Amino acid sequence: QLQASGGGLVQPGGSLTLSCVASGLTFENYAIGWFRQAPGKGREGISCISINRGTKYYADSVKGRFTISRDNAKNTVYLQMNNLRPEDTAVYSCAVRLGELYPTIRNSDGWGQGTQVTVSS
Repeated sequence: QLQASGGGLVQPGGSLTLSCVASGLTFENYAIGWFRQAPGKGREGISCISINRGTKYYADSVKGRFTISRDNAKNTVYLQMNNLRPEDTAVYSCAVRLGELYPTIRNSDGWGQGTQVTVSS
């Protein structure tokens, strides 16, 4: 089970940190990804982290502004979001995939409920 939290309303240029807590699985054996879905648009993969933190992926739309990290002791993955823009408004959710490969929209082993992020003045 995955539970995302930390969303909210923030002004452009502001920051938020999202958390995704996992339960019922051996967290350290899973690659983790953050995805988002904006109103009227499809789901987009924005960041992933490997099982040993050795590799990270960022979509071009968030590169340089978002940072993904994980704390295996707390079964938690974080997404630090800085310099937020109105186009970052979306429902953010996390997904896991057992092993080395990143989760994708079509290949994952579990999805969490999303958390709403709204960037507006």
